[in-house]
Amino acid sequence: MLNKVVKNADEAIKDISDGATLMLGGFGLCGIPENCIQALVKKNIRELTCISNNAGVDDFGIGLLLQKHQVKKMIASYVGENAEFERQLLSGEMEVELIPQGTLATRCMATGYGMPAIYTPAGVGTEVAEGKEIREFNGKKYLLEHAFNSDFAIVKAWKGDSHGNLIYRATSRNFNPLMAMAGKITIAEVEELVPAGELDPDMIHTPGIYVNRIFKGENYEKRIEQITITKR
Repeated sequence: MLNKVVKNADEAIKDISDGATLMLGGFGLCGIPENCIQALVKKNIRELTCISNNAGVDDFGIGLLLQKHQVKKMIASYVGENAEFERQLLSGEMEVELIPQGTLATRCMATGYGMPAIYTPAGVGTEVAEGKEIREFNGKKYLLEHAFNSDFAIVKAWKGDSHGNLIYRATSRNFNPLMAMAGKITIAEVEELVPAGELDPDMIHTPGIYVNRIFKGENYEKRIEQITITKR
């Protein structure tokens, strides 16, 4: 098998160009590909379409891309923590598609499975359904939602090996495995990189067949979106 290890984030994203469609893993600020996002900012790639569970915060995650106006369209399910996102949306500077979270996850999964579309009851009777095909199954209405067409999926895992096998921890396992299956090219950054054969096969969440490039990331911040403490 090929060794899929690359040196760093800069090398991993070297062929991502203006106008690309990217899937970016993570849930909130947990399990996001911090190093690759910073490399995209540094390279100043523009006109991006970003598919993600959320839009980061003003000074972290996808928020860094928004600060430099590198995102043309955002496809997400939760965007409530980012004031710059709100400003660009209301001013018409950025196109936004808001998707119910389960629909977003299932469209990612459909892409990975090679399915062209899914039917879901989520959104029927709301603005989400405008302009979309509706069919009835067993007396219940469903929307037709298409699978995504992403050029790259960029994910972050806790541990990986040189063949691209990945293990996630806790909350970061929400969207990363689904997106890892769905990119034409999948890039994985990991906290710990080990030689092939060292991972327990029963613990692997993403088989290496889905991953094209992998590297060991560094300087992870692991931020908390909102800190809540008990008053004493």
